Amino acid sequence: MGGGLSPAVAAVRNAVRASLAGLEPGDLVLAACSGGADSLALAAALAFTAPRAGLRAGAVTVDHGLQEGSAARAARVAATLGGLGLDPVRAVTVTVDGGGGPEAAARTARYAALEAAAADLGAAAVLLGHTLDDQAETVLLGLARGSGARSLAGMAPRRGIFLRPLLGLRRQATADACAALGLPAWADPHNADRRFARVRVRLDALPALEAALGPGVAEALARTAGQLRDDAEVLDQITGAERTVAAASLAGLPGAVRTRVLRSAALAAGCPAGALTSAHVTRIEELVTNWHGQRWIDLPGGVRATRRSGQVLFEAGNG
Repeated sequence: MGGGLSPAVAAVRNAVRASLAGLEPGDLVLAACSGGADSLALAAALAFTAPRAGLRAGAVTVDHGLQEGSAARAARVAATLGGLGLDPVRAVTVTVDGGGGPEAAARTARYAALEAAAADLGAAAVLLGHTLDDQAETVLLGLARGSGARSLAGMAPRRGIFLRPLLGLRRQATADACAALGLPAWADPHNADRRFARVRVRLDALPALEAALGPGVAEALARTAGQLRDDAEVLDQITGAERTVAAASLAGLPGAVRTRVLRSAALAAGCPAGALTSAHVTRIEELVTNWHGQRWIDLPGGVRATRRSGQVLFEAGNG
C-alpha cells in the first residue's frame, strides 16, 4: 500500500491510544468485537497500540444466536482477532431472553457476557466500538422516547470497565480503516432491518435531518450529548442509586431532582436504561406527589415500584 499510513487507520489508532491513558503497565485490555467494521477497526488498533503502551491486548466476540450460522461466524471472527495478534481471544454464546424488546434484551445479554469475560480473564478494561454516528442515534432515540437528560447525554466515553474510544469518529472512518488494512468486516443484516428503531433512525431519520437542516447534524447531536453529560453526572452523584427512598424526603425535593432520584433507583434495581421512559418515571413520581393508596407500578426489566410504610421501593424479579 503506497502513500504511507491511511488517515483513517491513524485516526482510529490515535483514539484508542488516548483511551488507554491511565491504565497500568501489564494490564489486560479486551476489545469487544462483533466482526463489523467499527469493532474490527477498534480491535486492530488495540492490537497495534497496546503493546507499545506496555499493555496486553485480547478480545471477546459475543454470539447472540439470533441468526443462522452465527456460531460459525463467531468462530471466524475469533480467528481474525487471533490473526491480529490479540491474545486471549474468547468467543461467548449468550441466550437472549430478557425484557424490553429484542434490542434491549440482546444488549443486556451482551454486556453481561462482556463483564463476565473481563472478570474471568482479569481484564482492566473492555473497549467498545461505538462511533459518533452511534452517539447521534442514541440521542435521537432518547429524545423520541422522552427518556430525560440522562438518555440525551448519550453514551459515556468511560463507564466502569467499559471504554468507548471512537465516539469522536464517524462510522465511515472505521470502514475506511478496515479497507486500508484488508480486514474482512462483516455487514450485519440487522443493520438494514427497519423493524428496529435504531435502524430507522440511521437510515431514515438522520438522513432526513441532514437533508432538511444541512450537514453536521450528527456532530451537533454528539456535542449536545457531551454538554448534557456533565450535568447528568453531577446530578447522578447528588442523587445516588438507592433502591429504597423515603417518600417524605422525596416530597421536599425540587421536581427535577426528585425524578432523577427515582430514575436512578429504578436503574439500580435493574430497569434497562433505554426502556425506562419519562412516562414510567412520572407514574413512579405519583407514588410521592399523588399518593392515594395505588398499587405497584410494573417497569421494564421485571422491576416493580411500590410504596410501603412511607418508603418507595424498587424490587426486581416481578416481570
